[in-house]
Amino acid sequence: MRYRTFGRSGLRVSEMFLGTMTFGTEWGWGASVKECRELFAAYAEAGGNVIDTANAYTDGASERIVGELLGAGRDRFVVATKYTMTTDGTDPNASGNHRKSLRGSLERSLDRLRTDHIDLLWVHIWDPDTPVEEMMRALDDAVRAGKVLYIGISDTPAWVVSRANALADWHGWSPFIGLQLPYSLVQREIERELLPMAGALGLSVAAWSPLAGGVLSGKFTRSAPDGPTRVNPGDISERDRRIAAEVDAVASELGVSSSQVALAWVMARRPHVHPIIGARRLDQLAGNLAALQLSLPDEAARRLDEVSAIELGFPLDSIESTRSIFYGAVSERTDRRPPITG
Repeated sequence: MRYRTFGRSGLRVSEMFLGTMTFGTEWGWGASVKECRELFAAYAEAGGNVIDTANAYTDGASERIVGELLGAGRDRFVVATKYTMTTDGTDPNASGNHRKSLRGSLERSLDRLRTDHIDLLWVHIWDPDTPVEEMMRALDDAVRAGKVLYIGISDTPAWVVSRANALADWHGWSPFIGLQLPYSLVQREIERELLPMAGALGLSVAAWSPLAGGVLSGKFTRSAPDGPTRVNPGDISERDRRIAAEVDAVASELGVSSSQVALAWVMARRPHVHPIIGARRLDQLAGNLAALQLSLPDEAARRLDEVSAIELGFPLDSIESTRSIFYGAVSERTDRRPPITG
C-alpha cells in the first residue's frame, strides 16, 4: 500500500480506504463482529490506514464496531465518519447540514467510536435547506474545538462545493479537502463537473461503490449470487451488463478477477482518487486489495473506456464542438493547455 497526501493538506492516506457500511448485521446483509475483526486486521496488515464509516451505517453498529476494533491503535488510523443522515425519523432536527444536527451527530459519533476527535468528518449529502454559510461556520467551529481535524463533503453539486470553499477562503474557515462520490465503470457522471472541479481546487476523491454494488465483481455475470446482495439482479440495465461482460473478458485475458479489473480502472483514471473497498468476507477483501498490484494494459483500458463512455452533455460538448466557430480556423493550429480533468 502506498500513501498520498489528501487534498491540500499534509494528511497521509492509503491508496484504498476501508468502507464499513458492511460492519454489522442490522441491515440484513452485513458482517458479524468476528468477520469485521478479520476484515479490519487484513486491511491494516496490507498497510491501509483510512477507516470510513457514518453515523447511520447499520443503525450505528458500524461506528460501535469500528470503535471497538481501533482500541489502543486508534492514532495509527485516519478515522472518517459522516453526519447529515437521520437516526430518528420523528425528529425534524435529527438530520440535515445545520449546526444543531452537526453538534448532536458528532457527539454521538465520538461516543460510539470511543475517541475524542474525528480525523475526517464528511458532510454526507447536500441539504439545500441549510445555508452554506451556516454549514461551513459550524464545521469550522468543530475543527477549532479540536473535535474534528479535517472536513470533506459527499454527494453534492460542484457549484455548492466551490461556493463553500470560496466562503471558507474569504473567512479563514476550514475548507473541504476531499469529496466522496460514486465512481465506477457504470457510473461516470462525476467526470462532467465534479472531477474537473476536484482537479482545479486540489480536492482528493474517495470513490464509493467502485464495483457498482457488486455488478462489476462478476457475481451477476459469471455466476449466481451466493447470498444477500445490495443490488436486485432484475434492476441491472443492459448497458451495465455489457460493461460487466467486458470487465469479465479483460479479467479472463489477464488471469485476474473482475473486481480487480474494475478497481484498477478507477485507480488509473486520476492520481488523487481513492476507491472505498467494502466487503462481507475476508476473501472478497483480499481480492480487492490485490488490485493494488494490477496495471491495466493500454488496450484493455481503451476497451473499458469505450464500452462505458458517457456523453458529457451541455455545455462541455457544445464548447468543444463550436471551437472553430468561436475562435476561427486558427484555433486548430493553436497548442492548448491540457484541460483540468481532475
